[in-house]
Amino acid sequence: MKLSLLSILLGAGMSLPQIYGLAQPGKFAAAARKLPRNLPLGIALMLLATGWFVWNVNVEPIADFSAFKPYMLAGFAAVGVGSCIFVQDFLAVRAIAVLALLLGKVMVDTGRPHLGESPFVLVIQVWAYVFVAAGIWFTITPWRLRDLLELATANATRVRIGSAIRLAFAVFILTLGLTVFRPM
Repeated sequence: MKLSLLSILLGAGMSLPQIYGLAQPGKFAAAARKLPRNLPLGIALMLLATGWFVWNVNVEPIADFSAFKPYMLAGFAAVGVGSCIFVQDFLAVRAIAVLALLLGKVMVDTGRPHLGESPFVLVIQVWAYVFVAAGIWFTITPWRLRDLLELATANATRVRIGSAIRLAFAVFILTLGLTVFRPM
C-alpha cells in the first residue's frame, strides 16, 4: 500500500466520527459510553482482528516454524473465537486493542521505506507507536478505556472540543496524503 493512500484512508476514516461528534455530541457521547461493553460489536471486531492476525501469520515467511504453521494458525483462530465465547467482558475494548496493534504494524511497515524522504513520515510512525502502546495498555487494562470515554464524554463541551481536536489532526493526515505523501 502506498503511504499516500494509507494517509488518505486514515484521515478520512478518523474524520467521519469526529464530524458526527461535532454535529450530535449527545448521541456521540451515548454511543461512546456503550462501546466498551457492546458485545455484538465486540464479537464482530474480535473476529475481524482474528482474521487479520491469522492472515498476517499466514503470509509471513516463518522458515523455522513452517512445519508448525498450520497448527499455529488453528491455535490463533481458536484463541480469537474462544475469546468471543469465554472473555466477553470488555470484548469490544480488547478487539479494538488488537486492531490498534495490527493497524500500527501496517502504518510502520508502510512508512518505514519513506523515512528519509520527508520528516512528515515521522507523524505516521509516531502515531503508529501510539496505537501500539494504546493497544498493549488497553489489552491489559480494558476498563481504562471505559474510564477515559466517561471522562471525555462527561458533557457536550468536552465532546465538541475532543472531536474538533481529533478532526483537525485527521484533516492534517488527509492533507499529508493528498500533498506531501502523493509521490510515496
